[in-house]
Amino acid sequence: MTAPPGTGGSGLSSGSEPARPGRVLGVDLGARRIGLALSDPLGILAGPLTVLFRTGDRGADHAAILGAAAENEAALVVVGLPLSLSTGRPGPAAEATLAEVAELTVRAAALDPPIAVATHDERLTTVTAQRSLATGGVRARDRRAVVDKVAAAVMLQSWLDGRPGSAS
Repeated sequence: MTAPPGTGGSGLSSGSEPARPGRVLGVDLGARRIGLALSDPLGILAGPLTVLFRTGDRGADHAAILGAAAENEAALVVVGLPLSLSTGRPGPAAEATLAEVAELTVRAAALDPPIAVATHDERLTTVTAQRSLATGGVRARDRRAVVDKVAAAVMLQSWLDGRPGSAS
């Protein structure tokens, strides 16, 4: 089965993927919070970075995401795409994410240097993050503060592992 545009493989929304992207910023767009994760400089391992709280101004939220990318010298931003669990195809949540990614891509392309933006399937990343935190002994009420950045790291690691030439 072929993945919808922008959902698998390189999943690029703009430009072309750098041959060796170096650091990559992973983004988990939520309604109230945005989880950020960052890869190591070789683009092999992903780790949680931070959680941004939605401001109600999408432009300001995008500026914060791109600011984190620039501050951490990320040449690529990979945004989690919430595909349908049952069909693997975009549903209403994925369509809303794709619309937001399109706006983010325009802003990222206007930077100097420009930052590429891609999407990647994020199905079950929050569930995986919740289980990992629970297994690690993090209390339920404390998980809410970190689950978004851990979910972003799970999604980003999946993207990193799926690249051609990755060690997985």
